Amino acid sequence: MIEAEPISRNEVAAAGKRETLIDRVIERSARNKFLVFIFTIFAVAAGIYGLVHTPLDAIPDLSDVQVIVYTEWEGRSPDLVEDQITYPISSVFIAAPKVKFVRGESMFGKSFVYVIFQDGTDIYWARSRVIEYLNSVRGSLPEGVNPTIGPDATGVGWVYEYALVDDTGKHDLAQLRSIQDWNLRYALSAVKGVAEVAPVGGFVKQYQVDLDPNALVAYKIPLSDVVNAIKMSNADVGGKIFEVATTEYYIRGRGYIKKIEDIENIVLKVENGTPVYLKNVGNVHLGGDIRRGVAELDGRGEVVGGIIVMRYGENALNVIDAVKKKIDEIKPSLPAGVRIVPVYDRSDLINRAIATLREKLIEESIVVALVCLVFLWHIRSALVAIITLPIAIILSFVPMWWMHVTSNIMSLGGIAIAIGAMVDSAIVMIENAHKQLEHFRETHKREPNNLERVQVIIAGAKGVGRALFFALLVITVSFVPVFSLTAQEGRLFRPLAFTKTFAMFFAAFLGVTLVPVLMTLLIRGKITPEEKNPVNRFLIRAYQPFADFVLRYRWFTLAAALVPRSTIKKGPGGRDCVWQSWTGRHAN
Repeated sequence: MIEAEPISRNEVAAAGKRETLIDRVIERSARNKFLVFIFTIFAVAAGIYGLVHTPLDAIPDLSDVQVIVYTEWEGRSPDLVEDQITYPISSVFIAAPKVKFVRGESMFGKSFVYVIFQDGTDIYWARSRVIEYLNSVRGSLPEGVNPTIGPDATGVGWVYEYALVDDTGKHDLAQLRSIQDWNLRYALSAVKGVAEVAPVGGFVKQYQVDLDPNALVAYKIPLSDVVNAIKMSNADVGGKIFEVATTEYYIRGRGYIKKIEDIENIVLKVENGTPVYLKNVGNVHLGGDIRRGVAELDGRGEVVGGIIVMRYGENALNVIDAVKKKIDEIKPSLPAGVRIVPVYDRSDLINRAIATLREKLIEESIVVALVCLVFLWHIRSALVAIITLPIAIILSFVPMWWMHVTSNIMSLGGIAIAIGAMVDSAIVMIENAHKQLEHFRETHKREPNNLERVQVIIAGAKGVGRALFFALLVITVSFVPVFSLTAQEGRLFRPLAFTKTFAMFFAAFLGVTLVPVLMTLLIRGKITPEEKNPVNRFLIRAYQPFADFVLRYRWFTLAAALVPRSTIKKGPGGRDCVWQSWTGRHAN
């Protein structure tokens, strides 16, 4: 324990030139309580704002900064897609700035190119660069091919999933898929923070034409003429206007396909004044597109579903809550018997993870408060550390919000790790103030008046303040090597290092500003001497013999500390083993 003799105000003034910056901060803070409280209130308000607006999630986002380029080329084989689409797109991104590597994947009729950027690259800057380079490669792609980029989301953006269930059996999978694609998708895409509503399951309704090869041969109609005729017959055309009696009339030709009969009556050719219709060479009907997968719910059969993908950087909990509210608004407009069943909701995982951490933080705070009460044996003095601890925790959310660090199990775990050390400076300052007040009573044979009490407390805080401040700063920078981690390891552990560093920094800062103010206000009344505290008395008696022994036999203590290192040697096969010299044997 560091003790300092109580000094008079004149001695303080005489020693003012020798005071360090930390000593002056402690002195000014203790003498300007109102300003310290005002700044603390504003800082706590900022911390509460950061606490409310910091994004919540269960785990940190470990995804790379990537942009997905998707290209569709129907009916082409994977090797042709690879040569004509995937390779040209992949090769152009190799020279793009801040690109780590490019991955390509080709399948039947589809191409995926994954452009991975360096850590720390802004995702929207990366997306703009991808669009810029795509414009330069479009001319070398096959005609009609239009590459697009994926949603501005990451691998952890999958936050909610639902299924469309028909209890009446009146709606088939194609009808449910139409409800999903034309009603739910657009309504949910309008929710703030939603990057994409991806459909899954069901059948995408389409007009299908089954041609008869024999009829085509008989009418001498090639397949290309059928395709061109369908394309040309599914379009509206515009014309000029004409005026009749000061009224303008717009001329247009309406030709969009609206029903099966419109396709059946498409004219393929005219032979000897007789038209040949599409229905003469084939059959037109409604059907489902080729599927790449199915969605099944609880073993009761196929269903149609939707996946909500959250936009990058959004608050997962807020997005999920907004999606649920929108679904509640949509439910009355669904057909009778059709209902929306949630099948995945990350908000439950987030709430349980945050609740677990909140519970542990409260438990740790209670334990710290009880330890302060037991060892200080003075309720008012213990309140100094108890009040300082939650303030330092709240202030930690200001840089978290400013640096976009998500509140998750890792970042809040950093605060939990730091709680035990955050009250060190307050406890040591309080104990030193207790010793100084005790020394004052022994020297002057009386209780100090209010002015003397404040002076003694300030002197005690200054006596250990500088050492405590820099000791906490050393603990603060102890996690700096974690910031050198890269890739997934860095994204996993940096939130913990950030929050632990923030918490320790604010604990050190409050230790030389708010703690001296609270000490001058709360440390008063009867203070139990250290030797009369039953817990301290027991621990001192248990510890004193060991301390006396190691201090008396210093060289023996140092040698004993070095012995375990010298007894670990390499055994047979290069393995570590501990040699037992007194038996001549070794234990692997």
